[in-house]
Amino acid sequence: MLAKTFKGLEEVLAQELTELGADEVQIERRAVSFKGDKALLYRANLCLRTAIRVLVPVKEASLRLSLKGKREKPEDQVYEIAKAIDWSRYMTADTTFAIDATVYSELFRNSLFVTYRVKDAIVDYWKEKAGKRPNVSTENPDLRVNLHVGNDRVTISLDSSGESLHKRGYRVANTEAPINEALAAGMLLLAGWRGQSDFYDPMCGSGTLPIEAALIARNIAPGVFRKSFAFEKWPDFDADLWSDIYNDDSQEREFTHKIYGSDASFFAIQQATKNVKAAGVGRDVELRQVRMEELAAISNQSSALVIINPPYGERLASNKDMEELYGKIGSALKHRFTGATAWIISSNDAAMKCIGLKPSKKMRLLNGELDCQFNRYDLFAGKRNETHLHS
Repeated sequence: MLAKTFKGLEEVLAQELTELGADEVQIERRAVSFKGDKALLYRANLCLRTAIRVLVPVKEASLRLSLKGKREKPEDQVYEIAKAIDWSRYMTADTTFAIDATVYSELFRNSLFVTYRVKDAIVDYWKEKAGKRPNVSTENPDLRVNLHVGNDRVTISLDSSGESLHKRGYRVANTEAPINEALAAGMLLLAGWRGQSDFYDPMCGSGTLPIEAALIARNIAPGVFRKSFAFEKWPDFDADLWSDIYNDDSQEREFTHKIYGSDASFFAIQQATKNVKAAGVGRDVELRQVRMEELAAISNQSSALVIINPPYGERLASNKDMEELYGKIGSALKHRFTGATAWIISSNDAAMKCIGLKPSKKMRLLNGELDCQFNRYDLFAGKRNETHLHS
């Protein structure tokens, strides 16, 4: 199987899979391959926080670059590879299907054309076998087929997830540009969050980071809010096994600390409140409208974790405004979160320099199409070098 993720989260996902009991876990490009049984497939979809989909490969093949001295069109070869699959194992002539394609290859100018050839192959397979053609449905297909072409390597897989796994099902209200749920969970796990302290998000927007922090703290599976997964429509779907896995809450944990989310925007807090309620984490998450620089200093919080996803200024705000904002963030961290550990994600490298704190760790992550820094700051009391003066 193959679990897909975002750039920078591969190692976190590999760790998640290992903890789920997967075998032969291997890191790939924006993905992790692994082996396991049907129960693990179901659990991976339900429990993985940093995966966006789980694929089950049914055919892998290499394209022949020439045949009997004449060049064979690569798209025709993809058609033959797809048509040779025994589709009766996965669908009937009445099954609706859709194809999702990712093509990294100079052999193809148009990835859409390759997608059409795979669709033709499946339709022709059923015309020959049953005398009728299955229908394509892009909205809600019974079977989702994934085509991946990397250079001359073709992999055709079944998509067991359906809608992207980052769509947990608890988001009922939005603010502008909310952070992706799988990325938020990945940031928390990269920061070492397991529910061991209080957590603060002083620019919480629609509440994604506080909600994901609560789900991790209590070890609640992120997929429990979803209405469905694609594997539930597969011919070999085991409803009893799925029911046992879905209803098993034996891994859930106690959480004795508190999660705080705040934002300067009244609208953001309204939206966050709706999402927190939908996720059922209201007992753990406290929300309030307050500007970051007006927060009361947190006391006695030597182990607190702070994660901030500030505006990046990608839309309208001027660089000067952004630099001023990031300066205020740095100042608030220094004076109000002494002793805590803070992480900040942003694509605005110039503004990040205005925080005025020296990062102890730097990572690169993708937020959508934006290449971001994800930096850690250890918020010592006094100046950093004073702490080490006598060591």
